[in-house]
Amino acid sequence: MLLSVEGLSKRFGSNAVLKNVRFSVRDSEVLGLIGPNGAGKTTLFECLAGLTHADGGDVKFRDRTVAGARRKEALFYLPDAISPWADQRVSWALGFFGGLYARSKTEVIETAGGLGLEALMGSRIGALSKGELKRALLAIGLLTRHPLLLLDEPFDGLDLRQAREVMALLKTHASRGRTLFVSIHQLIDASRVCDRLVLLSAGKVVGEGTLAELRAKAGLSEGGLEEVFLALT
Repeated sequence: MLLSVEGLSKRFGSNAVLKNVRFSVRDSEVLGLIGPNGAGKTTLFECLAGLTHADGGDVKFRDRTVAGARRKEALFYLPDAISPWADQRVSWALGFFGGLYARSKTEVIETAGGLGLEALMGSRIGALSKGELKRALLAIGLLTRHPLLLLDEPFDGLDLRQAREVMALLKTHASRGRTLFVSIHQLIDASRVCDRLVLLSAGKVVGEGTLAELRAKAGLSEGGLEEVFLALT
């Protein structure tokens, strides 16, 4: 097991955002964190990354408990809706991370190409559209060497073709040994790209497994992820 989460809880005042959350992350999979807005997905990612202190619970990496301050050695978290280094060029950001993680120029070029960034390399990060920025940040995340990559809403802002291309790219990275934990609120996207799913509703995990396993848990003989989620919540 790459990562296991046991009893993770978080409150903001009287509001219990995460409630005894338990699930596991396996090697070389695309795991989807599924839930509506307000379910606690971003808070969960921030707690896993050590950016937000959890009130209770245990996070283990390869069966060893890892404190929040040390988790950045095992995982890289790419938040949603950030725009770092607004005055820098895309080429600078990718070159910086490529150098930081000892990536060759070929690897940097291939990563940029896989996300359709060739024509944007000279653009200022602050001038990118939402979808362009999302693809640039994904490139940065993929250039790191952490075994686990947390991606918060990686398809937000992408058109249908771009989303499918990114899905294929993530599956390719997983096939090469990278593990990707992806927060998604669009259920169609989740069913296309994820090997397994963690269903989060009102701060609680209501299901974990493949779509077939979740369908069985919900007592359904057929139906897609939307029907399964509704049946379990």
